[in-house]
Amino acid sequence: MFTGLVETIGTITEARLEPDGISQRLTIQATDFHDLTLGESIAVNGVCLTVVDFSPPAFSVQVSPTTLALTSLGSLNSGDPVNLERSVTPSTRLGGHWVLGHVDATGQISQVSIQGEAHHVTIAYNSKFSDLILPLGSVTLDGVSLTVVSCRDGEFQVTLIPHTQRTTTLGRWISGQQVNIEFDVLGKYIKHLLSKQGG
Repeated sequence: MFTGLVETIGTITEARLEPDGISQRLTIQATDFHDLTLGESIAVNGVCLTVVDFSPPAFSVQVSPTTLALTSLGSLNSGDPVNLERSVTPSTRLGGHWVLGHVDATGQISQVSIQGEAHHVTIAYNSKFSDLILPLGSVTLDGVSLTVVSCRDGEFQVTLIPHTQRTTTLGRWISGQQVNIEFDVLGKYIKHLLSKQGG
């Protein structure tokens, strides 16, 4: 379980196929993480992955074929920055919203407009998920908890404050870039329950 408040930006130092030829191993340098443990869950650009090797200041995770198909992780290369968040503890402040690290879809940045210090970002996504996006609701993009400013069928907008631009990879976003989307888990469960009741 995560909150969508990114702790640090890591750097991909290696992205290679596993011996099975369809899975991938990512090695990530993260100088701020000194006490990772094998088997620990960590969110990489919003995707919950398992630490399979840890040699400070770097750690490795394995990415299954399913995760490669559903997320943007397969496009990562050596040198790329990634948002990192460790799982919450019982004493952690829950400053964002409940984030599982289970990416629902990818979207594409269709526009980045700058107004003063704010970046207004428009994301295009599959309209079949439109009932999970609502104004002032929560959404997770590349592992960052954000508030939906406005939305219409197949498109929504978020605003990035200067702090978010500085402390995550989102300040480097450009039009055409692919992003990982996790919709609010509460909305997903409500939708599932209603569908079972024919509502």
